[in-house]
Amino acid sequence: MSDEVYHIPALLSETINGLNINPNGIYVDVTFGGGGHSREILKHLGKNGRLYSFDQDLDAQKNAIDDKRFTFVHGNFRFLRNFMHFYGIEAVDGILADLGVSSHHFDDAGRGFSFRFDSPLDMRMNQKAPYTAADILNTYEEQQLASLFRIYGELNDARQLARKIAKARESQKIETTGQLIELAKPKLGKEQEKKYWAKVFQSLRIEVNNEMRALKELLVQANELLKPDGRIAVITYHSLEDRMVKNFFRSGNFDGEAEKDFYGNIISPLEAVNNKVITPSEEEMQQNPRSRSAKLRIARKKQVKG
Repeated sequence: MSDEVYHIPALLSETINGLNINPNGIYVDVTFGGGGHSREILKHLGKNGRLYSFDQDLDAQKNAIDDKRFTFVHGNFRFLRNFMHFYGIEAVDGILADLGVSSHHFDDAGRGFSFRFDSPLDMRMNQKAPYTAADILNTYEEQQLASLFRIYGELNDARQLARKIAKARESQKIETTGQLIELAKPKLGKEQEKKYWAKVFQSLRIEVNNEMRALKELLVQANELLKPDGRIAVITYHSLEDRMVKNFFRSGNFDGEAEKDFYGNIISPLEAVNNKVITPSEEEMQQNPRSRSAKLRIARKKQVKG
């Protein structure tokens, strides 16, 4: 197996410390990628510890770790509970999710994740998935596109961008990153332009991979799988994800409206370990610029009171 690590893990020490690893525990890394976080978890496990690491992209399997305590699971983390049952695991001590796109995906010119290359508009994490970014751009109604860019990209000109795309595809299908960038080039400075396209590509990637629904399903299943006092650590990279995680950790639901008991205490199966979100240090951001938007939240499964 290759030992190549194509993803520099964000907030590594903070995440490992937050998981409070039991050497003989069972842990799940639902976003294996280059294996950076998984390798560090294994360093903290004893001979009876176990680590299951998920990735829906088969490219990640090249980084699988040759260790008896490690199992690579080729699958989407939205099926976490089913896979754990398949392996005979009913409860786990900790779960880690690093929701960022790996450097490998951004740097692979053929996958369409980056606006730095003129490549096919693909953006599928799972290359067997049916719909690409090009399919979305060429088949969604103009209003659907506008909503996508407004909600997932938080773009102020979402309507105008959707209109340009709808008009351009009347004469020619939009199939490459270069076509997309050329037809809707914003009148901005170079740095602002990069931020703009990052938001456009982010919104398409989220839609292609159904990321928000997958995150919801992960959080619900993780809560069910965690042992009492077990921990979940989630690293997010945009406000929609972070808000969802924050609300779920606080209230056990996604709208953030917490139910309270007779005494005014919040009724939630989880309890935040870090009330203030954890972000990278200046030093880490210099060493790994792609970590700059990372936000880490950690929660503990509450003991059931008898």
